[in-house]
Amino acid sequence: MKPLKDFTIQFVGLKLGEHCFEYKIDKKFFEHFEYDEFNDVIIDATVVLNKKSTFLELHFKALGTVNVNCDLTNEPYNQVIDSDLDLVVKFGDEFNNDNEEILIITHSEYEINIAQYIYELIVLAMPSKRIHPGVNDGTLNSDILDKLEELSPKGKDNKEENEDIDPRWNTLKKLLTDK
Repeated sequence: MKPLKDFTIQFVGLKLGEHCFEYKIDKKFFEHFEYDEFNDVIIDATVVLNKKSTFLELHFKALGTVNVNCDLTNEPYNQVIDSDLDLVVKFGDEFNNDNEEILIITHSEYEINIAQYIYELIVLAMPSKRIHPGVNDGTLNSDILDKLEELSPKGKDNKEENEDIDPRWNTLKKLLTDK
């Protein structure tokens, strides 16, 4: 993967204090990471770099929408993204990114590429189960939802099945209550 040049911040020439960087994130950004689960992306990412004399503080903020397919109905919908990340960049003898909140870079470095952190900020802000808002409030009309409703077990049918249980099972249930 070729690093994204626009997301490289050269911090050597910057004065001490806060510096703000703004980025427009779209679907092309995720193509560099070979991530294709998003239909469309419209996100404004803001990075506030606070340069101190011995370290850097980075505060990432992503706000926007990502168009994805629902896990239940496969219908596309816009998922709102509102996520933050704080990162401290320290200087050391060797590169170390084992800790997710602290990045150690060598003393000879003069720039940092933040594309990976923006990518992770957005992808990790997605819910684990993507459900169309119309599924929860009942406003979505979908053939898949109709079929799921048709195939789902009904409350009355389950009671009728319980009445036709083999009597030997009832005897076994008594063993659980006889303790």
